[in-house]
Amino acid sequence: MAKKILVVDDKREIRALLKDYLTQEGYDVVEAADGKDALTAARHEKPDLIVLDIMMPEMGGFEFMRIYSRESATPVIILTARLDESDKVLGLELGADDYVTKPFSLRELTARVHAVLRRIEKQEIEKEIVRAADITLDRSTRQVTVAEREVNLTPSEFDLLAAMMSVPGRAFNRMELLDRLQGGAYEGYERTIDVHIRNLRSKIEDDDANPQYIETVYGVGYRFSARKKAAGK
Repeated sequence: MAKKILVVDDKREIRALLKDYLTQEGYDVVEAADGKDALTAARHEKPDLIVLDIMMPEMGGFEFMRIYSRESATPVIILTARLDESDKVLGLELGADDYVTKPFSLRELTARVHAVLRRIEKQEIEKEIVRAADITLDRSTRQVTVAEREVNLTPSEFDLLAAMMSVPGRAFNRMELLDRLQGGAYEGYERTIDVHIRNLRSKIEDDDANPQYIETVYGVGYRFSARKKAAGK
């Protein structure tokens, strides 16, 4: 069965362009012209991935994400004409998996769609449970517990944690982690890893200003510590 993609953009020509191109790539494409229509479409169609514009009438992309992320963990690729880094950071903090800036290359956007969907498919196949320190990560149910406390992670946060927990103590650079998330590393996007790490720490660490699990390796990137440090050390 073809994967279903919801394209949300207030420009009809962009929706038509993306629908034609993604349909040729073998996807089932549905459309919405703003955030309100997107909520209705997403709830009814249950898409596998959402390509989401930010600046739209009625309801913008950020507001859509605030509402829909409480209902579903559907991966989102943001499509935006805004170049302000704070907008990109906000999208990632709301749970977006990737972003593409307008004007965009159809080939690049399609490559990113392929990469995100491949990652999701791979996770569905992997049925293992990973344990390190006092964290348990279950790939089959996508559940994470920290000292028996369940935490809710976005798809990108879950995948980052799974990658690092699989090889405790190994230092990953940002491009390696980006490749784990997207199936390909795009130069200029590696700093988005810092945003995901900051969000992840806020959910699993007792004190995210003094992280015990995810350590910064200066000049390299990040690593997962197999042993939680004793309090005060």
